[in-house]
Amino acid sequence: MPKIDKTQYTKEEWHIIRDQRRLDKLKEEIKIEVISPNKIDTPTTFKTAFVLGNGTSRSTIDVNQLSLYGKTYGCNALYRSFAADYLIAVDVKMVLEINKSGYQHKNIVWTNPNKTYQKMLNLNYFQPSKGWSSGPTALWLASQHNYEKIFILGFDYKGLNSGKRLNNIYADTVNYKKSTDGATFFGNWLRQTASVIKEHPKIMYYRVISPDNYCPEELNKFSNVKDIYIEDFKQMFSIS
Repeated sequence: MPKIDKTQYTKEEWHIIRDQRRLDKLKEEIKIEVISPNKIDTPTTFKTAFVLGNGTSRSTIDVNQLSLYGKTYGCNALYRSFAADYLIAVDVKMVLEINKSGYQHKNIVWTNPNKTYQKMLNLNYFQPSKGWSSGPTALWLASQHNYEKIFILGFDYKGLNSGKRLNNIYADTVNYKKSTDGATFFGNWLRQTASVIKEHPKIMYYRVISPDNYCPEELNKFSNVKDIYIEDFKQMFSIS
């Protein structure tokens, strides 16, 4: 990309040009591909996947539009509003809710083996059990499918209100804590995420965040992880 003489522009004009050049550079690097509905519907057909955590940072993103660009992997109560290609739920109460809805009879659901689920039909089980939280487990499953690029949304880790309050889109709903409750400890989630990224060095991971999101050093040390701001992500994928 050729250099530009900043002295030829006002400060405001230069900021607009700079931001557009940064976005163009990202687009060139990522090489977004729109998926044809006629393609064979298997993980290996796609180069890109989206893993949807339930942190509030993804609340402005219309996840329904992501299916044009790759496979989607979601967690827990996401099924209430969006049918991801793969739903991962490891909390017993959430699995019971999903089973009561019958969602798994028409959609793919993965969980860990549990005696409570023995009589439930059409659930897929991790063998052996991962023993991890749903978000990192979803990221691990997507990584096992060998995509070139995986975009990670809603992996906020830190709580709201300076880390003090629960950070979850589904706060104040059934099987979730209240929005006024204390933040959930995220250390295990973070270690599990880092483990997946380290295990798959050939996959490029893009964590989609707000400018004020927590950026843990445990992830920044990996060369196959980059942060992308939500607004840039929405422009890249033409998401309104």
